[in-house]
Amino acid sequence: MAVTHKAAFTQSRPWSETEFSDLLSNRFTFAIGDKRCFALIQLIAGEAELLTIATHPGHQRQGLAAMVMTAWHEQAMHQNAERAFLDVAADNAPAIALYRKCGYAPHGRRHGYYKRSAKESIDAIVMQRALP
Repeated sequence: MAVTHKAAFTQSRPWSETEFSDLLSNRFTFAIGDKRCFALIQLIAGEAELLTIATHPGHQRQGLAAMVMTAWHEQAMHQNAERAFLDVAADNAPAIALYRKCGYAPHGRRHGYYKRSAKESIDAIVMQRALP
């Protein structure tokens, strides 16, 4: 996961193997996908949060992220989640388009949430959708 995340996240700090290991040791967290594309989700009290999703650049534009999104939504519903939410960088147009296609709508904004450099930060758009 750390290798794919590093390859996919070139504008912000990628997550380390230790961070993924720590998250996956939490009983409320699960992963869907493979080394080409994966999502990491946390499910607590009927709410599912997409912690991260990454597609290796060599496998982008093949529909893998949409398939992973569908798979984690199904898994979350199977575990009785009623709502899903995520944060996305306001300058990440491809991700925003994917999330809209998956039924998400903007719900809020976190100003300066993503650090791009020592001087630049980007807002996060909080998006959510119901899980029928």
